[in-house]
Amino acid sequence: MRTIALIGAGKIGETIAALFAASGRYKVKVCDIDLKRADFVAQGKSSCEAHLVNLQDTVALKKLLADCEVVISALPFFCNKAVAQAAHDVGIHYADLTEDVETSKFIAQLSQNSRSCFMPQCGLAPGFISIAAAHLMGLLDAVDSLKLRVGALPIYPTNRLMYNLTWSTDGLINEYCNPCEIIQSGVKLTVPALEGLESFSFDGDEYEAFNTSGGLGTLADALHGKVNDLNYKTIRYPGHRELISFLLHDLKFKHDRDSLKHVLERSIPTTGQDKCIIFVEASGTLKGVSTQKTYASCVYNQTVDGKHFSAIQVTTAAGVCGPIDLLLSGAIGKRSGFIRAEDISLTDFLGNEFGKLCRDDRALRGIS
Repeated sequence: MRTIALIGAGKIGETIAALFAASGRYKVKVCDIDLKRADFVAQGKSSCEAHLVNLQDTVALKKLLADCEVVISALPFFCNKAVAQAAHDVGIHYADLTEDVETSKFIAQLSQNSRSCFMPQCGLAPGFISIAAAHLMGLLDAVDSLKLRVGALPIYPTNRLMYNLTWSTDGLINEYCNPCEIIQSGVKLTVPALEGLESFSFDGDEYEAFNTSGGLGTLADALHGKVNDLNYKTIRYPGHRELISFLLHDLKFKHDRDSLKHVLERSIPTTGQDKCIIFVEASGTLKGVSTQKTYASCVYNQTVDGKHFSAIQVTTAAGVCGPIDLLLSGAIGKRSGFIRAEDISLTDFLGNEFGKLCRDDRALRGIS
């Protein structure tokens, strides 16, 4: 068995541990600042063991990682630098789920003189969305514009926000508050979150989409000078963006994120009955003809190894487990340095034991 350290035993960490344990090929050290939570995630899985971790104790952290091949940070984005630094010092591979641009730039810099591979921004968006985007681009001779849209949505919304908490509240607030990278008319820009409101239709239902931060991962840097237009927007039910804007700007919660987190977690229930809409559109030319290629899929909550997980848990966990499995099997072809999501083959990912959980065969018609 190959040994992986998983730091962070929250909802996504629980799913990551379950996927690796079900494979029968991995031993997982489930690490958390709350040992009871780590025990809960590890219990019933012979290949998982619980550990207490304190990121401030760098000596103990490095000792914990010493016999591992990979460490995954399933922690809030502001904790990732400490884990990445420890992975660098020990010389093991690193992956995380962050949407935070500044954190990922720190990790990219760290990878330049590393003995191992660093893969920040795994998961769904950033992560799998960039894998799909790179595949579509490869089907065209030249790409003019690239649109990425993702939404993790409750199937049965009932409150005025038309939303339920399905993943990290810290990550959600970060997406709604931080500036967003885009490419517009060939120029790389940053624009405010919540702007660029548009109507969005999928499978006959109406949604809205608007700018949010972090979903592009490294694509804005990688494609600068190669495409005219690139943007990422989050999909929500109509009316959500207006109420969030009221909270952030009119009530000034943008400058008091701790209070906003408290309000959201107090007032908005969680749900495991959700779906993830994944939409990528690439427009350009193919053999001299103006051509559009589209990847459009919907992944629903599902049962894995006898346990129910939400769609956002499954897609996010698969988005990090798949690339790690591909890396350790040699399918990615790198042993050190920085790995971008768009470096990973869509075919390899969807054919992987973990990546196949994101597979929607409807989306592959005409592009596989």
